[in-house]
Amino acid sequence: MRHLLVPYYEHPTTNPTAWQAILDSPRLYGVILNPASGPGTHPDPAFAATADRLRDRGTRVLGYVDTDYARRPHADVVRDLLRHRDWYGVTGAFLDQVSSGPEALAHYRRLAVAARAAGAGSLVLNHGTHPDPGYLKLADVLVTFEGTWETYRSAEPPPAWTRTYPADRFCHLVYGADTDLTALAAERGAALHCAVPGDGAHPWGTLPHGLGAVTPQ
Repeated sequence: MRHLLVPYYEHPTTNPTAWQAILDSPRLYGVILNPASGPGTHPDPAFAATADRLRDRGTRVLGYVDTDYARRPHADVVRDLLRHRDWYGVTGAFLDQVSSGPEALAHYRRLAVAARAAGAGSLVLNHGTHPDPGYLKLADVLVTFEGTWETYRSAEPPPAWTRTYPADRFCHLVYGADTDLTALAAERGAALHCAVPGDGAHPWGTLPHGLGAVTPQ
């Protein structure tokens, strides 16, 4: 099953062995492309080549865009979406730091329309917690947990409304983990997930469990 949504935030030339492990994995739902906390200010040929290889293998390539909990101007987010499309040929979008309350739904509805117009066949919103259910109308997948393994293990069960939707609409991202997340995420209603051993300020520089714990040299 393709159940891994991988945020691997390392340059392809820094750790090509890790990128190769990602490319070779048959378990990928998608890979989040994040050259410079977004697309950056100019195209990066190494990321463009990696995106090409991922697409050639039938993997979703999602461009990372920060929304700063609805504080980032709409035009700046759209600019990043278009840069991801034009420079890296991404097939989807991963909007990070997304608000969870109903008061921001209109803002994210506009961003969702812009993402689709920019060619995002797959749209993932990262709330990091369970948001208002209205966000499910905007995106294909909601990230309803992002945090440490310790916090995840003791987290309360998901709200009842989540059980009325397919599990592949939800994703959990866990760092500081010492094991794969597949079984526990399924128990909590999320078919998509990623659990990495990394911790601290940059946990997403380590590979998910099951792909090998290759770290930058």
